[in-house]
Amino acid sequence: MPTIVPFDAVPPALHEQLLDAAFGADRTSRTAYRIREGLDRLAGLSFAALDDEEFLAGTIELWPVSLTDEDGRQYPLLMVGPVAVAPSRQNEGYGRALMAAALGAVEGMASDDAPALPQVLIGDPEYYGKWDFTAAPTAEWDTPGPVEQHRLLVRCANPAILPRRGMLGPWRQGDDRAEDQPQPRT
Repeated sequence: MPTIVPFDAVPPALHEQLLDAAFGADRTSRTAYRIREGLDRLAGLSFAALDDEEFLAGTIELWPVSLTDEDGRQYPLLMVGPVAVAPSRQNEGYGRALMAAALGAVEGMASDDAPALPQVLIGDPEYYGKWDFTAAPTAEWDTPGPVEQHRLLVRCANPAILPRRGMLGPWRQGDDRAEDQPQPRT
């Protein structure tokens, strides 16, 4: 049974080793890294999974990103990922437990006055569909690098609030074009 702990409870070197094992040493050249470039993960929404012997088995990180529409308005989103599970521990429920922890924390921050921010990720639609992630609203979204459009997924209570077209990138707090936009909650 996975034990879920805060991401920062595990030494950074172990996280890096896990990410290299799960995604390869060239992982930082991927588009997802460019979308969240220069950002700090959201500590309260990022977790690690430990196995029964307290070894690191998986991690999940969430980041404050935005979708900038054609008029320069930013729409805050939470980027989910990487979701990494050690190759030797895959298909044992660690990924599901990490997703449940992170999405549960996101939903726990929501209220009637402030619903949860939409969540975006790049991943397998069949796997992430079980958490209501879909590619339908993202068909005309751009990214700062190549992406298979069917793998660009979003989860949102009301996708109609999102612009049809836009560019994904880091949330730039203090950007004068974004001053009237809601701020991501951490």
